[in-house]
Amino acid sequence: MSTEGDEDVLDLLHAARNDEFETVINYQTDAIAIEGVTAEEVANGLREDVEEELGHAETLGERITQLGGQPKGSFDLEMGQESLQPPEDSTDVLSVIEGVIEAEQGAVETYRELIEAAEAADDPVTEDLATELLADEEEHLAEFEGFKAEFDD
Repeated sequence: MSTEGDEDVLDLLHAARNDEFETVINYQTDAIAIEGVTAEEVANGLREDVEEELGHAETLGERITQLGGQPKGSFDLEMGQESLQPPEDSTDVLSVIEGVIEAEQGAVETYRELIEAAEAADDPVTEDLATELLADEEEHLAEFEGFKAEFDD
């Protein structure tokens, strides 16, 4: 890996890990908070995704360490997923679905940026890792776009 791209790659790894942790918190909270006829399937989808997102955070932290960085602790994490906050109306499952779609679109964008940065830094390991994580996030996005389509019918 070239030293020029190291900082860009590490910055994106940190950003992605931060987002994964925030997503874990919000998905877990939303899975508990929503209720109603349509909530169960969405809540189950969120619970399944929590496990994957947590695994992503761990993998990203390991890669940060491998590249000589230090994973950030909770004091250094920045939270800002406004659209994933639990809805005031616990039966407003659509707002949760839309929040998940927004979060997954953000993750897709971050992983695409990481792939480009890793390629520019001649870091094929990070590039491959980001490609794998991108595939997972695209799968999550498609799942929740499917849930949203059921509301649009």
